[in-house]
Amino acid sequence: MSDENIYSNHTYSYMHLRKAVGWLGIALPFVLVIGAYFLVKEEAFQDSISHYYHTSMRDIFVGSVCSIALFMFFYSGYDKWDNLAGNIAGFAAIGIALFPTTAVGESDWIGKAHYFFTAIFFITLSVFSLWLFRKGKKIAEQTPEKKKRNVIYLVCGIIMIACMVGITIYQNFFYQENKTRFTFIAETIALIAFGFSWLVKGEAILADE
Repeated sequence: MSDENIYSNHTYSYMHLRKAVGWLGIALPFVLVIGAYFLVKEEAFQDSISHYYHTSMRDIFVGSVCSIALFMFFYSGYDKWDNLAGNIAGFAAIGIALFPTTAVGESDWIGKAHYFFTAIFFITLSVFSLWLFRKGKKIAEQTPEKKKRNVIYLVCGIIMIACMVGITIYQNFFYQENKTRFTFIAETIALIAFGFSWLVKGEAILADE
């Protein structure tokens, strides 16, 4: 097999992996809700996605997060910054799985560690969308599809940041007074934005001709 064919196969493999992690991120909240309601007959909507750790859907939650972590560890980008961001996101995802959120009441140190790793995870994913995915040729040299993809990356990154800011404000100022599913909804939106940006990066959408 020629070097060109080997490079092409590796490129297609990474495209498929990007699509896979994109679908995984999008599907996770819906799988947890549907599984909790139909399979184990528990409360379908938890306070947050992380709270499914304390339900019968724990293995699905932990397994999905660890799968994302493994992909991030083995993700090989275009330069050292891609690789560094992938490693940080991978470590953060492992931290999310190993340090579960506090089930009820005020967060203990494990719960605080969980929020820390969650924040690092989504901030890093935002960096992918806002900066790393948008790098490349100068605007004048970009294909029309690349320009459109860059707009999508920008929007997805802004959505993820907005969701994290919203969750932080809600948890610190409104959670105790008015408990809603805001955190769950915001995390779901952030995961959809994350997954969609990786689908686009895998060129499942707006692929270059």
